[in-house]
Amino acid sequence: MATAVKKKLKYAVHKWSSYSYNYLPENICTDKPNDQSSRWSSDSNQPPQYLILKLERPAIVEAISFGKYEKTHVCNLKKFKIFGGLGDDHMVELLESGLKNDHQSETFQLKNEIDDNHFPCRYIKIVPIQAWGPSFNFSIWFVELTGVDDWSVVKPCMSWYNTYREREAIRLCLKHFRQRQYIEAYEALQKKTKIALEHPILTELHNLLVKEGDYESSENLVIRACEDGLFDHYISQQDYKPKWTPIEPTMKTVDNTVDYRPGMRGGHQMCIDIHTEMAYLYGGWDGNQDLADMWSYHIPSKQWTCISKNTEEEGGPSPRSCHKMCLDHDRKQVFTLGRYLDSPMRTAENLKSDFYMYDIGSGKWTLITEDSGAMGGPKLIFDHQMVMDVEHQTIYVFGGRVLTRYSDTAERSSEPTFSGLFAYHVPTNTWKKLLDDCSALRSRIGHSMLFHPKKRVLYIFAGQRSKEYLNDFFTYHVDSGMIEVISDGTKKDSAHTVPAAGFTQRATLDPDSDEIHVLSGLSKDKDKRENVKNSFWVYDVGKINGNVIESMSCIYRNENSGQQYWTKMQHVEPVPRFAHQLVYDHVKKVHYLFGGNPGKESLPKMRLDDFWSLKLCRPSADHLLRCCQYLIRKYRFQELTATNQSMAMSYLQTDLADTVDHNDPDETQEFHRLASALFRGESVDEDMIDVSDQQLSENYHRRTELFDKLVSYFPESMTQPKGNLVDLIPLC
Repeated sequence: MATAVKKKLKYAVHKWSSYSYNYLPENICTDKPNDQSSRWSSDSNQPPQYLILKLERPAIVEAISFGKYEKTHVCNLKKFKIFGGLGDDHMVELLESGLKNDHQSETFQLKNEIDDNHFPCRYIKIVPIQAWGPSFNFSIWFVELTGVDDWSVVKPCMSWYNTYREREAIRLCLKHFRQRQYIEAYEALQKKTKIALEHPILTELHNLLVKEGDYESSENLVIRACEDGLFDHYISQQDYKPKWTPIEPTMKTVDNTVDYRPGMRGGHQMCIDIHTEMAYLYGGWDGNQDLADMWSYHIPSKQWTCISKNTEEEGGPSPRSCHKMCLDHDRKQVFTLGRYLDSPMRTAENLKSDFYMYDIGSGKWTLITEDSGAMGGPKLIFDHQMVMDVEHQTIYVFGGRVLTRYSDTAERSSEPTFSGLFAYHVPTNTWKKLLDDCSALRSRIGHSMLFHPKKRVLYIFAGQRSKEYLNDFFTYHVDSGMIEVISDGTKKDSAHTVPAAGFTQRATLDPDSDEIHVLSGLSKDKDKRENVKNSFWVYDVGKINGNVIESMSCIYRNENSGQQYWTKMQHVEPVPRFAHQLVYDHVKKVHYLFGGNPGKESLPKMRLDDFWSLKLCRPSADHLLRCCQYLIRKYRFQELTATNQSMAMSYLQTDLADTVDHNDPDETQEFHRLASALFRGESVDEDMIDVSDQQLSENYHRRTELFDKLVSYFPESMTQPKGNLVDLIPLC
């Protein structure tokens, strides 16, 4: 494939669904963006409707491109699926995605490998799922397939694929024979073909559990599998569940006065040193004035320390809020830039953009420059974003509103000025303007910006520009300067599908798991009202690739607004807020939230000083192991009830009870039902136990059911095929 020439593939519309269509399907073979009639269009928006494209000959289909009408259109495909195969009756899913509602053509890579081997297709099936306009039909304006149809390349792939299909067919037969207890047929086919149904570990589990009924040895094997990390992949695919914990700092006395935590504030800044487990907090607005105190928080000891009550008196920055801070955890340096000034304070002297560095080791502040704007950096700005590339000792600053001199008339008439994208190289003390505020990179305030140290990419999204709330998402590659728009923010998705457009949300990044975490702040709803609600979103960076919707999930949402509810829950979860701060320890996988503005109109000066940790939890290996043990012992108990009720009762009270999660109401209720079922059963003469052939067969099939449940926790590459042989037989 490395030397194969990729080319456009010739095809014809083979067939379409039974629904009528408004325009000739052949039109999708010609790209006519200016012709509204040049499209395939269904007469309904009810799936299943589809197009099947038949290639002139089998090919490795690598990509599909969609052309569009010259304007946005309600019939564009918001969601669709692509299937492919050598026949039009048996296909595999190649892609699930959606088109942006614009006039730009889009290209998507299609799945074309199985087990690192390319497979050919002769038919491509396009299945519309949802149009951009509610209740509108589907339209496809133009389709182009790209791939390789050179027979010298396709032929060996075809040969491999036929061999693969035959092997999978044999595996389905093996699975069917074993499930139906056709052991002789199973062993004969396996001996003849020498094809393994599954990983040897699972074959051993099947022999112990299903064939021999050795529940104890089966449980020990599952324990070993868990210890060997075989459940890790399953765990990584599970949804997060948030766990909020209020943090009560350790009390300490300094000079006979209690000084143990920062006071109420919003618009402050925090950063965290993942190596020393130390968080730093500086400044903010307490509802009456800007603050200039600096604190450190030692996570293991739960102790705050006031580093400085007034940094200005120690050669550091003056009181401020809406500034930004970042930390070089290798060199133990904290940088801070920007601040907000009330209009009367915006004099020529005050509008200088001072830039400071705090050295953690020496505890000393250094004024890097009195005015970064005079050095080629940003002018005095507020509500911008600042991140640090620690490896290259470079700070990136983007957005923020530029403060200008105060004048009553000018303040009312002039449009706000927004700052662009800048880079500051620490070793050479030099600023470089990378981009001005422009259409390619629209500046804003209250947005999020994160730096991925492995991918060397800035992720920028949301924010506010004048009266416009933004909901776009794009990346900036710091080495090449390339901008990639992931989402332009024009999609009209439900608030339950993507975060509401807004600003002051807080975002963090986990470079190990390739995840972006977003805690909502002040947002705008569909009626253009401002709301403060709690929601927490996770973006899977690896899945973004042109479709943000598919890569995000909301793992926490609480839209309660009543004071009574939040008074009751004040020690369970944080009240909704904005102008808060959120930092993340990506080593220990814990977020820390402090302060903010609860947005209470009746108390406009109200600020918060509560402190929370947030852990995103997935089922642990120990939890899954307990679930497996519970399943194994439940099935063993049910088997015992048919032969020895006395032993079953003892087993229920000891072995099975030990694995029940009595804090889980569903599991507890099931446990009680099991006990009740035992007492309702008929008594058995334990001296005359005779297990019939029918009972043995029932036991075999019940153990097979248990085996299939246990196998679901193992990696798919180790397991038997998911499909069933009987499902391939069509109904006549």
